[in-house]
Order: sequence, then C-alpha cells, then structure tokens
Amino acid sequence: MKAFEHQDGDLLLRLRIQPRAAKDELIWQDGRLRLRITAPPVDGKANAHLCAYLAKLFGVPRGQVELLSGETSRDKRVRIRKPRKFPPSFPQFP
Repeated sequence: MKAFEHQDGDLLLRLRIQPRAAKDELIWQDGRLRLRITAPPVDGKANAHLCAYLAKLFGVPRGQVELLSGETSRDKRVRIRKPRKFPPSFPQFP
C-alpha cells in the first residue's frame, strides 16, 4: 500500500491522523505519511481542519481537497486536485 500516488495530475494520500496534537505538522515516518492536527475529533472538526491544513500545505483552494475515505477513522484517503507546491517534509518522488 503506497502512502501517496499521482493520478491524472491529482495527488492521492493515505494518512494516519493524530488529532489534538500540540501543533499541526505533516511527517514522513516508517514509510507512512502521518498528520498531526490540533483539532479535536468531534463533530467533523478534525476532518475540516485536516482539509484546510492540506490545502494550505499544497497551495490549493480548500475545495480542491477531498476526503475519499476514513471519515470516522484515523486512517484516511485524501485527494488533492492539481497541487501547486509540496511541503518540505513531503517525500521526494522517484
């Protein structure tokens, strides 16, 4: 299972989420993408925060970030349509 892949110019991510973290950060750990976010996992707040944070990191409008699966899980799949930039912590493509 890949942590990320390209599909028609979009970026598909498989993430492990840690809500209620001390700060927001995307890290590469043990071959997986992990996202720590400050929002609590209550009433969709963590998912909304996750999408807004990823939009900021990848330089796209919030509407270009789509939660594909894992709405109530810590393991999520996300599509970022046509990312404009990549954060420094993001692994390099082969």
